[in-house]
Amino acid sequence: MYSGLLIILLPLTLGYLIHLNNKALLNAIHRLLNAMVYVILFLMGTSLALLDDLGRNLFSIFQYAMTFFLCIFTANMLALFLLEKCDPWVISPHKQEKPPSRLHMIFESLKLCGVLILGFLFGLAGWSWLHFSNHASEIALIVLLLLVGIQLRNSGMNLKQILLNRRGMIIAIIVATSALAGGAIAALILGLPVKTGLALASGYGWYSLSGILLSDAYGPVIGSAAFFNDLARELAVIMLIPVFIDRYRSSVLGLSGATSMDFTLPILQRCGGVSIVPAAIVHGFVLSLLAPLLMAFFT
Repeated sequence: MYSGLLIILLPLTLGYLIHLNNKALLNAIHRLLNAMVYVILFLMGTSLALLDDLGRNLFSIFQYAMTFFLCIFTANMLALFLLEKCDPWVISPHKQEKPPSRLHMIFESLKLCGVLILGFLFGLAGWSWLHFSNHASEIALIVLLLLVGIQLRNSGMNLKQILLNRRGMIIAIIVATSALAGGAIAALILGLPVKTGLALASGYGWYSLSGILLSDAYGPVIGSAAFFNDLARELAVIMLIPVFIDRYRSSVLGLSGATSMDFTLPILQRCGGVSIVPAAIVHGFVLSLLAPLLMAFFT
């Protein structure tokens, strides 16, 4: 247990201690982080192909992913709807710009599935050296967490800015707690340990981290289910933001999860105006910080 905690917390902490001012270096770290996502998904696919009784395991992945997605997404929606009723987000009228092409954003998300499938097909070859993919995944995870720590430290957000943005902080707390409730319900429905459900629910849409981290803790079936659960969340919110952002501003921000500070930020900004950006960045930052810590705790 303690070695697992060290694998997660040590590189994340070390990365957070690194302060950089060089923009070119920060951009290089961002590109490397994106590349590591593809490496990790390829290794996940390879590990998945090496499983015994593959057909049954693929059905289990689909069953787990859909159950967790429905329970967590529904729990988030209900909690955020209550927030809309009790504490509505009042804003001045703004002109909604044309959002980025949803087709393009969906294609970007589906590329991740393609890399996972490519790794899966590669793993079907059954070469003996492919069994080292599990060790390679651990190394890739350590590098990913180190880069994430650096990115969080150099995101421009400090503790004072986070705590002062009341709306972003409230939405993040509501999403974090309601997702855990949804994960616990899904685990009970599927007959899994509640702790496993809580770990899976702690991804908050961060598919690359949840997939590899839970693969390392619980095996490729749970790891792949976590990946598809978080990816389904991202695809759903891409479709929902332009339609509901004017009436249910807090809800669409909350459903964006940890991606509200990177992947879904452009569509949130164009559809919701610049006033949503500070809350979106704080919301995404808080969930990005909570995700590895909670997954480490529950695994």
